[in-house]
Amino acid sequence: MKKFLQEIYEEHHLNDWGASFAIYQKERGKYFSKIIGKDKWVLDLGCRDGTLTKYYRKGNEITGVDIDRNLLKKAKKRLKIQTVHMDLYDDWHFEKKFDCIAAGEILEHLYYPEKIIKKCCFWLKPKGVLIVSVPNAYIVSARVRFFLGKEIPAHRDPTHINLFSERKLRKMLEKYFKKVEISGIAPPIYKPFHFISNSLFADDLIAKAIR
Repeated sequence: MKKFLQEIYEEHHLNDWGASFAIYQKERGKYFSKIIGKDKWVLDLGCRDGTLTKYYRKGNEITGVDIDRNLLKKAKKRLKIQTVHMDLYDDWHFEKKFDCIAAGEILEHLYYPEKIIKKCCFWLKPKGVLIVSVPNAYIVSARVRFFLGKEIPAHRDPTHINLFSERKLRKMLEKYFKKVEISGIAPPIYKPFHFISNSLFADDLIAKAIR
């Protein structure tokens, strides 16, 4: 399984979106950095080449994890972080538990995302924080496209195998975490309406879950 997934993602990162692509990179980077803060032991799931990691690298001890061995080498060289080549479905083995776990645009790629959430909860210290971002598959424009029989944006990436709404994300996180806060990033056209509803107008959902 690990070799199979490794080959898929190495090809995907190389030929589809590109190694350094990260949707809403600056917005998510600033949000993750603000929540993580400084002097933290951080597990960065799906760090790829460190494109998002660079926003919260300074002042923290980062362990970056990815299935793509080639991009992990770039992240290690670029940011001088510890890296672990790992399939998230395998058993996790680390030296100690973490203050924060970052999982940016990861859950939509997983067959059993709740199992990974459960692992995250176990590997966090008491009051540790999980930060998650996922595409909002049910933004109003996607609902209209679905009604018209057109492909929705969340399905344009062939490695997306799970679709998330705000409600689905919250329900899953609240099973394992004491407090869950969800915000979102709206595209420019929807920013005037974003205050009305994350569910309808956020293109990307961001959750902060406290153990």
